Amino acid sequence: MNGLVLYARSRALPLTLATLAGTTAFAVWAAGRLDSYLDPDRRMPIVALAPLLASAAIGTSLHAASAELDATAVRPWWPRRLAHLLVLTALAAALLPPAVLGHTQTFGPPAMIRNVLGCTGVTATAAALLGARLSWLPAFAYVSAVYLGGHGAHGRAATVWAWPMQPGAERGAWVAAFTLFVLGAALYSVRGERREGPRPLSWA
Repeated sequence: MNGLVLYARSRALPLTLATLAGTTAFAVWAAGRLDSYLDPDRRMPIVALAPLLASAAIGTSLHAASAELDATAVRPWWPRRLAHLLVLTALAAALLPPAVLGHTQTFGPPAMIRNVLGCTGVTATAAALLGARLSWLPAFAYVSAVYLGGHGAHGRAATVWAWPMQPGAERGAWVAAFTLFVLGAALYSVRGERREGPRPLSWA
């Protein structure tokens, strides 16, 4: 139990959980303000933004404050990294859908869950390649670009590259988001976050 507490503190998990709760409250509030029950298309900004905020919080928690100390552990870290990512992703996928209940074929709970998976996958990949502190940036840039430029996109290819803006029933969007999550989870679990800070001097 003490080990779990220390792990949670080292990854700032209490703050991450508070952020996920705040994101859920924001999504519920925004859905009410937009009167989304009148038109499911009004939920599109919530379905895009709430998973993005949740994935940013999850990405921040992937930072290891003592990477050198972690490297001395006897047991491999990849199961703990994978469990960490899966638990937080499952929690976000459970908390956010109630904000958009109903309309499962358009912008309801399935679309919210799909975007949680996709955004978290991009964030986990970025944590492994760029570092946890910047892990939110690629997902933010991509979802923003798709949101601004993908409204008029149609066709089978658009359901893949514009997956954050697709209705929940689009199979191509699900394949894209799930693939991103699997790749991101695998890469982060194996490599961990990219270490930040100055590199040691080399005379070679």
